[in-house]
Amino acid sequence: MADSNPLPSHDALDPAVTDISETHDGEEKDHKPRDSKGWDGKLRLTKKGAAPPDPDAPSEPEESEEEGPEPEQLAADEDLLDDVDADEEDIDLVHFRISSIPALRLERFKKLQRLCLRQNQISEVEIPEELAASLREIDLYDNAIAHIRGFEAFTELTSLDLSFNKIKHIKRLNHLTKLKDLYFVQNKISTIEGLDGLNNLKQIELGANRIRSIENLETLTGLEELWLGKNKITEIKGLDTLANLKILSIQSNRLTAITGLSNLPNLEELHISHNALTNLSGLEANTKLRVMDISSNPIEHLSGLSTLAHLEELWASYCKVNSFNEVEKALRDKEELQTVYFEGNPLQLNNRTLYRNKVKLALPQVIQIDATFVKAV
Repeated sequence: MADSNPLPSHDALDPAVTDISETHDGEEKDHKPRDSKGWDGKLRLTKKGAAPPDPDAPSEPEESEEEGPEPEQLAADEDLLDDVDADEEDIDLVHFRISSIPALRLERFKKLQRLCLRQNQISEVEIPEELAASLREIDLYDNAIAHIRGFEAFTELTSLDLSFNKIKHIKRLNHLTKLKDLYFVQNKISTIEGLDGLNNLKQIELGANRIRSIENLETLTGLEELWLGKNKITEIKGLDTLANLKILSIQSNRLTAITGLSNLPNLEELHISHNALTNLSGLEANTKLRVMDISSNPIEHLSGLSTLAHLEELWASYCKVNSFNEVEKALRDKEELQTVYFEGNPLQLNNRTLYRNKVKLALPQVIQIDATFVKAV
């Protein structure tokens, strides 16, 4: 079934948030946003370079545990799937105020492979076990689920999305050994746990939780993408066994240094904006890095990038870089470099008229400066 409540375009984003999952010319990439504001926990950026967080600042208050009003129930005689063919493989019921999965009578869809029940009022996962053999993807994003249960029979799952719920603990999932993608964006999780046995996992998203420490990931040796943005992490550690990791997103945390990356030789993208970094040391072993986002950190110097010969994009907006000579010294030898962002740095704020021309002269290989495409020198 088609999504009956399509997500709004990026033009309708929260004005306090910029989603850089868009391409630089404003076109969206293939993946669609995961929530109503276009943010999926991956790349949340405050506009106009908010000051990096103080790692010694008090924690933000926890959300209230009070529950809202009782969800509206489906009418007893209402069948939302009455006109759906019994051989349907893909069901989307988004924003229908569904609170009871049994009321949908899903057991009649013997070939169902993907079930999407986003933005409803479901608190208990009660999917008929008759669907276990065929079901591959379950999407329960934005519901009222507080406890993980009801997945015992669904051992064929490859994707499970429990983002934007009320989950505090990761439990009762490690028998789902065929999972490749697991999403927990915007829950109440404080500890990474319960993932042993998920050896086929390629991607896990834990953005916007209450995590303070990276731990219990040792067995996930096939992991390629780890998303940890908007937590309370003070140190990068616990990643030594993740030699296949390609993308690490750890923006909007409380980091003061880049550590723990020396055993990640295949890392291609590092998103570490909105922290409290003052330098870029610690990247010597990550020679395959193509994309780095260090925006909104109090970084004055670009030393530390000498081994990154394959760098294609450097996002360094709203740092404290003040020297065009330093930009040239650190980046001119990066023959594959195409995109740089330096807006909001002193070198841009103090040279508004000549800023782009000076960057072009320093880095003639670059074809994009901030949001503007430029001709090669």
